Amino acid sequence: MPAIIDSHVHFWQPAHLRYEWLADRPAINRPHQPAELSQAAAGLDLQQIVFVQADCAPEEGLKEVAWVSELAQNEPRIQAIVAFAPLEHEAEMPAYLEQLARFPLVKGVRRLIQSEGPGFAVRPNFIRGVRRLAEFNFSFDICIIHHQLAEVRQLVAACPDVSFVLDHCGKPNIKENSQEPWQTDLTRLTENAHVACKLSGLVTEADWSVWRPEALKPYIDHVLTVFGCDRVMFGSDWPVVELAATYQQWVQTAIRAVSHLSPQDQAHIFSHNAARFYRLG
Repeated sequence: MPAIIDSHVHFWQPAHLRYEWLADRPAINRPHQPAELSQAAAGLDLQQIVFVQADCAPEEGLKEVAWVSELAQNEPRIQAIVAFAPLEHEAEMPAYLEQLARFPLVKGVRRLIQSEGPGFAVRPNFIRGVRRLAEFNFSFDICIIHHQLAEVRQLVAACPDVSFVLDHCGKPNIKENSQEPWQTDLTRLTENAHVACKLSGLVTEADWSVWRPEALKPYIDHVLTVFGCDRVMFGSDWPVVELAATYQQWVQTAIRAVSHLSPQDQAHIFSHNAARFYRLG
């Protein structure tokens, strides 16, 4: 059983913060905090956790960071926070990022792109906002759907001083067993050396009720081929993963998917790469 640094965990408490999107996901519309994660990961060697913003109301983004920082006082495995920031709002960004920088655990930023229309990722104001992250040594988590990969390539190329990580392998269309143009676009994205990829979120891009590990294998194999084992990191996307699988099922699926690799490469994927990318202690 590998030592695990989970690079993609969400916590939420609907009584404390507002998450409008949870209304459409009743199966997970309840509190999910460190105690619930410990139960879900029982028996696994889960050593460190990267919290990723959970899409609460935008005006509560800083409040979310403060709340997770408090959680970390009792859950020392929380070693990094990827915070929300409205990067397209240029006037407020300097002060906002300065406030984020006051929280030692904040290592990166995520502004969801997946729900935005065509052209959002390449708007000049958004690109300038992403570029500003370099001033604070913040990385950027890219959360998109596969058809947005071409735009994201332009964003990444325009921000050479920012480290990027692609969440959920760019959300390929696994449910319909479609690999193109995702496969080609992903390959082109990897030409930018400052982009890594999270091996996460794939079960929820498949058919939730009947997915099988074999259906994920072509996508995982392609990610490993084009990014290489030094630029791929394991993430659970817990508790969203629970829509299609348990934490344990996804971990075991990921372990089997990389079992042909050397022990060193497997260790990179399950822990070392996340520790390096997010600068964990």
